[in-house]
Amino acid sequence: QVQLVESGGGSVQSGGSLRLSCAASGYSYSRFVMGWFRQFPGKEEREGVAAIDSDGTTYYGDSVKGRFTISQDNNKPTLSLQMDSLKPEDTAMYYCAADATASWWLHITQGAVPRFRGQGTQVTVSS
Repeated sequence: QVQLVESGGGSVQSGGSLRLSCAASGYSYSRFVMGWFRQFPGKEEREGVAAIDSDGTTYYGDSVKGRFTISQDNNKPTLSLQMDSLKPEDTAMYYCAADATASWWLHITQGAVPRFRGQGTQVTVSS
């Protein structure tokens, strides 16, 4: 049984930082494209935040480039998202997700659904 469990969400003021973690279990971690997407309050659409491929290739959404950094520790295994220079518009529920290819992340705004996802962790940024 694949499990993804997020942690690290919370409330922070604009300009602050948070670090999200995703503990993964139940599968061969290195074979999956793992990443984060977010869903904004009261909205159905999702936005890809960042993803990392099994070869280390990283993907970032335009709105977070230069501010967020994704990384993974295959020994644990844990996926992390360092979020710096946070803005109120970053307020959302953040989900950890995984699938065999990057397609889910690349097409998340078009409704793509990753094979696995966690329950989410709330990030709130106040101005």
